[in-house]
Parts: sequence; C-alpha cells; structure tokens
Amino acid sequence: MIIYQPEDGYCYNSDTIFLYSFIKRFNIRGNVLDIGSGSGILGLLVAKDFKISLTSVEKQKRMAFFTKLNAKVNKINIDLKIGDFLDIDFEKKFDFLISNPPFYHENVLKSSKKEIHISRYSLHLPFEELLKKANTILKPKGAFIFCYDAKQIQRVLSLLDRYKFILEAMQFIHPKKDKEASLVLIYTKKSSKSLCKIFAPLIVFEDGKYSKEAQKAFQIAGVHSIKCKI
Repeated sequence: MIIYQPEDGYCYNSDTIFLYSFIKRFNIRGNVLDIGSGSGILGLLVAKDFKISLTSVEKQKRMAFFTKLNAKVNKINIDLKIGDFLDIDFEKKFDFLISNPPFYHENVLKSSKKEIHISRYSLHLPFEELLKKANTILKPKGAFIFCYDAKQIQRVLSLLDRYKFILEAMQFIHPKKDKEASLVLIYTKKSSKSLCKIFAPLIVFEDGKYSKEAQKAFQIAGVHSIKCKI
C-alpha cells in the first residue's frame, strides 16, 4: 500500500502500525469509522483486509486531502467527513470505531507546528468527550478499538466504565523489555459480558534493532510511505 504524507507536517508512526496489527486479531465487519484519519492509513489498511464500509473523519483540511488521495491511489472506497468529530452529526450508527487519537496530555512539551499540535495533544479531542460521542454513534453491541498513552491507563479504564464500555482485550507496547510500557492497545465493547484478554506485551526493540514481532507488524502492513508537498 502506498501512503502519501506531508513533507513538513504530521506523519503516522509505529503506534498506528501496532494498532493495525492488534485490530487484525478481531472480526471486523459492517460499518467502520476511522476517527482522526490523518493520512488515512489506519482505515485504509483495515479496509484492505476486511469487507467493510469505511467512513473516515478528519478535522484538518490538509490531512483530509491526504486521506482522500490515498484512498484513490489504493482504490479503496471511503466516505470522508471533513470536520471536528465531536461536531459532526453522523447519519448512521457504526459496528466498529477505530482510532489513534491525540493522547499527549497538557504537561508534555508541545510542538509549535499547529498541524502536529492538533494531531498529538488530547486537548484537541479530550478522551472523555471522545467516549461520550462514541457511545452515541455505536450500535448496541458495537466495538471501539484504539490506542492510548499507557501512563494514563487508570483514567482510561475509569472513563470506559463510566460510559458503559466493557474492556474485552488489551495489549501493552514496551520500547524495550526492561522499559515501562509506552502505549496500550484496547478493544472495548458495548453490551458485553466477556472477560478481558490480556495479550502478551509487544517489545519494540531487542539488541538495538526491531524485534521479530515488530518487524512482522511492519511487514504485514506493507506500507510504502512517500512524503510530498502540496
């Protein structure tokens, strides 16, 4: 898959690839919404592997341009909504929501570039507001699959419980085996009675290079990135 990205703006990183690898564990079907699509990579990868009807939402016009371009280049049909996820009135409900949302908190050193700032920092899409809206647009047994800052796991779980989401599966991502987790991947569902599966952690680097599991995730994604100016 070819993914065009801005030369001087926000680009996807390994978080999205690991989230995609996590999503592939589940039976994705029906109407799927990619929240904060950026270049479109996450939704397009999922659409490549599953028979779904893909809707993508992106608030930044330049990034929405790349979502649309990449869908066209890779011959994948999408319904692209341009605007703030929290403000859009969706005409249908979804079976699955997927997202690599902005999750850096306000105490983290912030980028001076507006586009990157919007894509990374949670003040542009507060997690509680994200869940509130997610709850209203998911079907009764719909699922929300996303990644988040592992250090904020207590707050994430508390808010999931508050908005009646049941945690069905999770996986922690560690930069190295002796380092704290930096990312958590979460599969949560409405109206579920399932117990939670805790998958083995993914270690990104071993002996100074990508681990076999990380390399496998990159290989399965099979993305060729091209940076360009518009």
